[in-house]
Amino acid sequence: MITILVVEDDKNIRKLLVTILEQSGYQTLQAQNGMEALSIIEQETVDLFVLDVMLPQIDGYQIAEKIRAINAQLPIIMVTAKSLPLDKRKGFIAGTDDYLVKPIDEEEFLLRIKALLRRTQNDLEAKILVGKTVIDSDNLSIQSENTYLELPKKEFQLLYKLLSYPNKIFTRQQLLDDIWGIDNMADERTIDVHIKRLREKTIHNKDFDLITIRGLGYKAVKHEEK
Repeated sequence: MITILVVEDDKNIRKLLVTILEQSGYQTLQAQNGMEALSIIEQETVDLFVLDVMLPQIDGYQIAEKIRAINAQLPIIMVTAKSLPLDKRKGFIAGTDDYLVKPIDEEEFLLRIKALLRRTQNDLEAKILVGKTVIDSDNLSIQSENTYLELPKKEFQLLYKLLSYPNKIFTRQQLLDDIWGIDNMADERTIDVHIKRLREKTIHNKDFDLITIRGLGYKAVKHEEK
């Protein structure tokens, strides 16, 4: 059974979210502040994180960053009253996967959770072999000869997407929509930043290159196909 951790300091809202989730067949865990939430994920298996922003002790943005440091794969959806584009942007930068503004629509809430769980599962289905390099979805890693590297979730998904379709050109917007979701608040510079990080981390890899297509986007090229 899928387990969802709900972090919300308002008792009534927390109870409502838990009720909605449990009536839809999910198992839930609850936390009323960030420190309690971080303690729970160190002890329990959690499949998805529902996170408020305005919390005592540490806010939701800080919690998302800490979760990402502990578990790069755990899906996070922020449910908050903060609705400005800047607030959403801060959430995505901190590591959240989706963002829903209160008061929530129950059906939309459940649909977003299902979509996020499905997208996460689809992203982590297989391994890709590129020359002697193994791109492993099970642990978000790249292994090449004597080198082993684990990547943050979004960086891995970006690399996995490009290497799944070698020589295919993807626009920045396509990559944003596929990996960050169509409702994302990130801009196209996010892709440039992630590509730069991937290049720095794979600079010595002999099996592939990430190529910039000026005015369009990016593609991955296997070295033997250059």
